[in-house]
Amino acid sequence: MTSQRLLSSPPTQRPSVMGLISLVGSTVLLFLLIFRASTWACLFCFTTYEERLRVCQLFVGREETKISLCRDELEGAFEDLKDTKINYDERSYLHDEFTQMTVSLHEKAARREPFWLAFKDAARKLKRTIEHLKKAPACIPPCGVQEVARLFHCSGCFSKLCDLPLDCPVQDMLVNRGDQALFSCIVAFQLPESEITYSWKFVGGVRTRDVTYFRDMPGAHGYLARIRPVQPKHGGTFSCVILHDQRPLARLYFYLNVTGPPPPEDTELQVTFREVMNWTPAEPEMIQPWRPSLGELLTNPQALTLGNLFLLAATAALGSASVTLLVWLFFRWYLSGN
Repeated sequence: MTSQRLLSSPPTQRPSVMGLISLVGSTVLLFLLIFRASTWACLFCFTTYEERLRVCQLFVGREETKISLCRDELEGAFEDLKDTKINYDERSYLHDEFTQMTVSLHEKAARREPFWLAFKDAARKLKRTIEHLKKAPACIPPCGVQEVARLFHCSGCFSKLCDLPLDCPVQDMLVNRGDQALFSCIVAFQLPESEITYSWKFVGGVRTRDVTYFRDMPGAHGYLARIRPVQPKHGGTFSCVILHDQRPLARLYFYLNVTGPPPPEDTELQVTFREVMNWTPAEPEMIQPWRPSLGELLTNPQALTLGNLFLLAATAALGSASVTLLVWLFFRWYLSGN
């Protein structure tokens, strides 16, 4: 009895297992139907439920069965646009086109045209419109937030940027000591036309992209940075952040490796400059200017040069003028007293 009861128990459990499988299958099927219904999303992205319902009511009236059939026909007409991707900047234009399509369907419903023909014709025109929209430029690797390449996906009514990192690869630069290092913070993709700023940072001695190591360089502005002359202390990683309205678009890295001796001409110039600045001649070697006295000028014939003769003549003339002036002043004083 016990063995028979054990053998007969599994069949009593089989219906519950099959019921669970059936429930899971129904749930998956419902999910697939819901997902399928949302895939013709170009229509759903640019029209509302009320607008679509109003179109069907104008064509078939307010009977639920006919409205359901009309909605299925409307959504099926736009099935070919389910995987459409458009330039993000063209969304407003496409929305206006769908609005115009809705107005046109209202007019066709007033003329009693068959809704399945009206829907196919509207979908065909919208497809041509989408094909002539301005295309978004392709993503340009290897890095950067490229707004101009942003795409709008009709499959889910969302936009998506390029699948690229913000940080660019490190660019290695080998520069001789004493030469010039020039960093260009330039990317291959198009940047917005306004509100672009650049922020420079530096970490010495290491090659890294870890932003926690970097310190700001307040004196660096613009997309170009230059170091001249390069010294060993400048070795390390420089980072340039491109920002649009304080939002980072790309981070570029430059690893500067300083090598070699300074150029010969710089060495000679530096040595000469140091010799001039530090030159202090000894006291005995100093050359004092010769200032001969009047007696030396008269007794030393070699001292009577043309310049010295002119100096003596000037001195004699000045002395004679002084004596004449004193005599004239004396006689004038004497005569005024008498």
